[in-house]
Amino acid sequence: MQNRIKYWRGIEELENTPEFAKHAHNEFPEFLPVRETSDESASNGKTKRRDFLKLMGFSLAAVSLASCEAPVRKAIPYLNKPVDVEPGVANWYATTYYQSGIFNSILVKTREGRPIKVEPNPSSSLTPLGTHPRAQASVLGVYDNNRLRTPLSKGKVAEWAQVDQEIVSRLGGTTGKVAFVSSTIISPSTKQLINEFGARFGNFEHVTYDANSASGLLSANGGLVPGYDFSKAQVVVSINADFLGTWVAPTVFAKQYIQNRKVTAQNPNMSRHYQFETHYSMTGANADVRVPIKPSEEAAVVTALYNGITGQGSAGNVPAAATKALAAAIKELKANQGKALVVSGSNDPGTQAMVAAINNSLGATGATIDADKPYYVKQGNDAAMIRLIEEMNAGTVGAVFFYKSNPVYDHPLSDRVVSGLKKVPLKVSFSERVEETALLADFVTPDHHYLESWNDNEPRRGSLSLTQPTISPIFLTRQMQDSLLTWSGNKTTYYDYIRENWRKIAGSGDFNMFWEQAVHNGVLETGVTLLTVNNNFTAASPVAKPVKGGAIEAVVYEKVGIGTDEHGNNPWLHEMPDPISKVSWGNYVAMPQRMAEEMELVQGDVVKVTTAGGKNIELPILVQPGQADGTVAVAMGYGRKLESMPVAEGMGASAYPIISVVDNVLLYTGPVTIEKTGAVSPIAQTQTHHTIMDRLVVQENTLAQYKENPKEVTEYIRIATKEGPTKPATISLWEDYEYKNHHWGMVIDLNSCIGCNACTVSCHIENNVPVVGKAEVLNRRDMHWLRIDRYYSAVENEDGGPADFERPADNPSVIFQPMLCQHCNHAPCETVCPVAATMHSSEGINQMVYNRCVGTRYCANNCPYKVRRFNWFAYFNNDKFANENYMMNSDLGKMVLNPDVTVRARGVMEKCSFCVQRVQLAKLEAKRENRRPRDGEAVTACAQSCPTEAIVFGDMLDPESRVSQILAREQGERAFHVLEELNTQPNVTYLTKIRNLA
Repeated sequence: MQNRIKYWRGIEELENTPEFAKHAHNEFPEFLPVRETSDESASNGKTKRRDFLKLMGFSLAAVSLASCEAPVRKAIPYLNKPVDVEPGVANWYATTYYQSGIFNSILVKTREGRPIKVEPNPSSSLTPLGTHPRAQASVLGVYDNNRLRTPLSKGKVAEWAQVDQEIVSRLGGTTGKVAFVSSTIISPSTKQLINEFGARFGNFEHVTYDANSASGLLSANGGLVPGYDFSKAQVVVSINADFLGTWVAPTVFAKQYIQNRKVTAQNPNMSRHYQFETHYSMTGANADVRVPIKPSEEAAVVTALYNGITGQGSAGNVPAAATKALAAAIKELKANQGKALVVSGSNDPGTQAMVAAINNSLGATGATIDADKPYYVKQGNDAAMIRLIEEMNAGTVGAVFFYKSNPVYDHPLSDRVVSGLKKVPLKVSFSERVEETALLADFVTPDHHYLESWNDNEPRRGSLSLTQPTISPIFLTRQMQDSLLTWSGNKTTYYDYIRENWRKIAGSGDFNMFWEQAVHNGVLETGVTLLTVNNNFTAASPVAKPVKGGAIEAVVYEKVGIGTDEHGNNPWLHEMPDPISKVSWGNYVAMPQRMAEEMELVQGDVVKVTTAGGKNIELPILVQPGQADGTVAVAMGYGRKLESMPVAEGMGASAYPIISVVDNVLLYTGPVTIEKTGAVSPIAQTQTHHTIMDRLVVQENTLAQYKENPKEVTEYIRIATKEGPTKPATISLWEDYEYKNHHWGMVIDLNSCIGCNACTVSCHIENNVPVVGKAEVLNRRDMHWLRIDRYYSAVENEDGGPADFERPADNPSVIFQPMLCQHCNHAPCETVCPVAATMHSSEGINQMVYNRCVGTRYCANNCPYKVRRFNWFAYFNNDKFANENYMMNSDLGKMVLNPDVTVRARGVMEKCSFCVQRVQLAKLEAKRENRRPRDGEAVTACAQSCPTEAIVFGDMLDPESRVSQILAREQGERAFHVLEELNTQPNVTYLTKIRNLA
């Protein structure tokens, strides 16, 4: 019986619900209310278009003349121009991004002294390719108007001299323990300085805790994160570890992992990846074999792996759905000694100890695990933090300092933290804003943003990097390290302190030359180590307790975009859709379809989730395909109620109360009860706005088929003619373009795209794309020029039944597809524009002339790829978007805008331009040197930010370019165009995804 693959974007499309069928073919659906209004016609969601225009202050004339409403720009020349600043010319600085475990060595682009863009640092061996989405978006934080501008004393503005005097005075009379609480610090100089600061006190402790802890992993591995190397693994088994998205070092791991996933006819080999997990993670979406399991079944799965590999014991109580996959995984792991790797995201020390034993049995140490190069990006000690909380409540702590830590918000024992802080005489926070813990502090001495700071870093043993300021401090803040030096009576600046610390590794040569070279490169990777990690972890022992039968198991996970809490006021990351759920602006209760049906819930229904401890949160549900049966999942990092975070204020609910504390270990799961409240809260979900109508959009095949015949893995459309079947491109009414100089094109390898959305955020920043907010996303007006389409799929038999599960939504496969303007040579949009606002360049780029566009939207209606975006509002200088789009609605926020790209006005159409400003810059630089641009000099923002090189851009007329070489190699094999039957002849080519099925 033959099988076929069925694709769908969401449950509503899979089941063709009446609501979906109603809107599937409606290009311009009925509008939802944009903002709260007393007008009944707007609030009932049935507003007519003419009434809507009147309501929002439009007129027909305003719409038709919107392109004339360009913002007024004023330029003021320098009185005394800085030597290193040339107007219109970018400067680049090597620095380092590190926050909540995410590390990136980066280059920061500055214009006229303003940092505006983050790119990867090719000098780094750890992250030479691409960036994490959070690293991309971090540049906006420096322009956040809600950062503290001065220190605070008892909540009131104070002078630095006054604050310093009071803190020093009160420290001098401190009795009891002095504690310094921080998240993981990877700076050798900072850790050394903290220890020197604490040496002045009789009883001092530096406590490290992470909101998303890896304490169990550290306990099982001597206080260090093993030096995992996925590039050397032919078989990877992951149990609830989202190592491509959020676990330990995802940017590093993505680069390693994809090295064994790129296939060619000359090298048709790839690794095999098994994933056992509860919620559908980005890593699970990339697995060859994925099995949903409950958190309570995790230990059984690991035990079965251990027993199967070592031959000790039986398989145990393994979930039935995992039996087949476990047997296959054990067989392959044993057959790949020294080329296999098992990882777990569990925080249970006993589970992690068993995983370490499995890797030891597989000969991973010295092969897929480099014992000499552990990672330092996770150092949090759960037991030490819990002990400190109890000491505060006992009244034995005299002073406590909080650095990049916010336990009042993100620790499950938050109530105990609050009660304990009331008994501590001196509380100091270094927070950049008034957050939950800072509200209870006696003094808030705001730290610089990292782009205003000096620092050093050692994310992995022997890999050093530097952080250097790219802008002078905007506010009257002070770097935390300089504050410690001041309170210690040390007049040395932290910059000089780092230099002195680095003299020990400089050797006997000229230190100034050594230092300047290190600052210029941003990295120093000679194998020398500076960081000393002294975490006293207790011996690993199992702590997970069995869950009562029938209880709903909840898991708390970290989103790729928002993280734990540190980016709550960053609208770029809120607007970024989650890779799997495609939800932006808020969290939700992810629930399997079966459970939703049994509880008579539909997506958007608000439920009350009550923990075993009696705490409860209320959130809407999202029906999530692939969620393990009997479980729900909630993302951390939401539920903020702070005026200092207006972007996140009131959005979602905090998931931290769900976390269980067992034997001084945080377990990110717990039993809950769920109760329907009767309320409804719509979820802002992208991509489900249109149907693919069974058209051939994405393509995939198996590795076995690829090895058998590479030319049969891709389906090509053929048209019947008198001469026989032929390609659509051979029959056309168009007069083809002749490209004489350059022909720019792009190749996107679906095998390499992991769905991380770094390209989406990078494009957003590079091209001044506005943030529209939740209400506008609900109205289907998201403005991203590039999106990552996520398609679910399941192999069905001819009778419609899936192979392993009762229904397709139980455990579908996922395929990611970056979708942007295809820059068609036969562009449907160009033929229908009445004013020639969209036109074709002589180099193959579909261009938008904004000041011609009158907003007819004919082009969007005629675009089969749905990649054109219409400006419904003037998003800049608009009070309606003051919070969620503050980079365009405040003088400070506007400093992040790219001056090479115009800010579009209301009523015009916009879309991907292949970063034409970058193309032109590369051409101008080449012209100055009287040569052609070299391959790699013109790179789009999406391609440059991709950590797996899934996107390759270049000149298709240059036979030496990577694009040309890939197209020549893959033509007739994996290369295909989306909707080829329409004969639009795109300049974007995709490569078929290959799955290494077991």
